[in-house]
Amino acid sequence: MGAIRIASATLLGAAAISLAAPAAALAADGGGAHGSNITSFGFSVTPSTIAPGGTVTLNVTGCPSTATASSGVFNTVTISPNSSTTAQVDFNAKRGATYAVTFMCGGERGTTDLTITGGIQPLRPTTRPTISTTTAPSRGVRGGLGGSAQGFDMTEMAVGLALIAVAGGGLMVYLRRRDH
Repeated sequence: MGAIRIASATLLGAAAISLAAPAAALAADGGGAHGSNITSFGFSVTPSTIAPGGTVTLNVTGCPSTATASSGVFNTVTISPNSSTTAQVDFNAKRGATYAVTFMCGGERGTTDLTITGGIQPLRPTTRPTISTTTAPSRGVRGGLGGSAQGFDMTEMAVGLALIAVAGGGLMVYLRRRDH
């Protein structure tokens, strides 16, 4: 009898997790600045981080017609079916900014981000040796939180709270049945 109770509690917990996982994945996918990015065609920007004045490769796959790519840092370009093209990023693109690149194929729209780094540095010959000494930190590394403590997403919090509530309810049912 005890094995049946444990098995049912385990199945209830597995069901709660399997039902909550798609909702959490949907919240994580749709929570970005550009919403859901599911399209019938593939697209990419290479590299995704570039300096002002650099050249990016825009790639589109699975698009039966001519596609276009546009952004605030380069002119709109036309991409032949299942191919790629290049675009030059404006020299006056703001360093450290992230720009959206929008791909259009047959009425469908997909977006991805393009990050701008520091400008193109001219090559200058060094006149001094570049040898320097380093010292070990006196108190160890200051690791911090590593980016794990950013803003709270209310959807993720609601899904987590729902999981905790379902797990608590399953535990209550299990404990109540154990007493009878």
